[in-house]
Amino acid sequence: MTLQRASDLQTDTPRLQTNSSTGMATLVALAMGFVMATLDVTVVNVAAADLQNKLDITLASLTWVVDGYILSFASLLLAGGSLANRYGAKTVYMGGLTLFVLASLLCALAPSGAILVTGRLLQGVGAAFFMPSSLSLLAYAYPDEKKRAKMFGIWSAIVSVASGLGPFIGGVLVEACGWRSIFFINLPIGILGLFMTHRVVPQTPRAAVELHAVRHAWGMIALAGLCYALIEGPSHGWTSPSIIGAVCLAAAAAILFLHRERRAAAPIIPVRLRRDSRFAAANAVGFLINFGLFGGTFMLSLFLQKAREASPFAAGVQLLPMMLVFVAGNLLFARLTPRLGARLPMLASLAVAGIGSLLLVAISPATPYWLLAVVLAAVNLAVGVAVPAMTAAVMQASGLSDANMAGAILNANRQMGALFGVAVMGVVLHESADWYRGASLAFLITGIAYMTAGGLVWRLIRTS
Repeated sequence: MTLQRASDLQTDTPRLQTNSSTGMATLVALAMGFVMATLDVTVVNVAAADLQNKLDITLASLTWVVDGYILSFASLLLAGGSLANRYGAKTVYMGGLTLFVLASLLCALAPSGAILVTGRLLQGVGAAFFMPSSLSLLAYAYPDEKKRAKMFGIWSAIVSVASGLGPFIGGVLVEACGWRSIFFINLPIGILGLFMTHRVVPQTPRAAVELHAVRHAWGMIALAGLCYALIEGPSHGWTSPSIIGAVCLAAAAAILFLHRERRAAAPIIPVRLRRDSRFAAANAVGFLINFGLFGGTFMLSLFLQKAREASPFAAGVQLLPMMLVFVAGNLLFARLTPRLGARLPMLASLAVAGIGSLLLVAISPATPYWLLAVVLAAVNLAVGVAVPAMTAAVMQASGLSDANMAGAILNANRQMGALFGVAVMGVVLHESADWYRGASLAFLITGIAYMTAGGLVWRLIRTS
């Protein structure tokens, strides 16, 4: 994969120059948006109680403070990829980052729950624009595949640190300054990210393509309907009219989207990507990883509090060593990939994650915490290796010319995986006779997800 593939695009910007001077500054600049968005998700959960008390909003409104962001973010990812193709990834990245910062200010100053939910929806729009663009900008900044894969590992480690420390940072901010501070903190991070991006991130080619508004609308409706059903299903009931209606709407919109895509001369999802088994397999791996990771974490946090009777604070402390190992896994991948490429570390790590999860199917009241922590730390360390490996595989399969849309598709698949994982684990726990039975079944499902992902890597992802 070389820069020559991007030369097919029509561009009014200078030809991209990438050389050895490209260093950590570019990586840090492009990680800023992900760090900000990751912190925002985790700290909002921590601040939920204080936010509800201070703004005097209902539980339903509080739910949408958390879920509104996810809904708008996932629904607009494909549109974000198309905008990056048309206007350039750097332009769209900075535009999305600017919108996210302004929306964060709106959230911080919100006088009511309605204004806060509006701000959260706008944050999701901003994130949908800058997240796919950041992946393609990374691909352009590091044209050498081994160098790029190493940088994906370091970039993932930076994001993992933010994710792991998010609840702690949120707790400190809320305790010291109240819930508004969790949104104010986005301002300096976002402004620094914009400044660094402007100074050190190279511009990318722009394609003379149409935006296909009608097809994007069907795609957005399909994703929004599915997200709504997965988010609201546990509280409304999976057979309630609103959930059934959302699923039917999502299915109808998806059918119309796919029908128009197949007949279109210039489809939103490039034909080359649709026919590439490596790209499809790597995206399926991303879905399954997020399914197991987010579903498993959701189950475990409840299990520690309900079955092990840990307080919320104690459960957070017990989860910490299992979560921070993601950083070590990301950095381990960055060290391994120059010698081994992406495929072998991804294959080995998914096997470890799958076997470790399946070992915990035997969990019982006699299982000590230290054993649970050690096994799950090994599982999450392996997942920490698999995530940047999977990302590198997706971007390698897409090529530079399709990097914007590849980033959008990957993020949409991973978001769907996370939502499906939480929804499935919620059903498992609800239907289980006791918490240990539920945890055992959840570990079985998680293990199968990781092993299936490993099987896809073994069969379909053949290149490093």
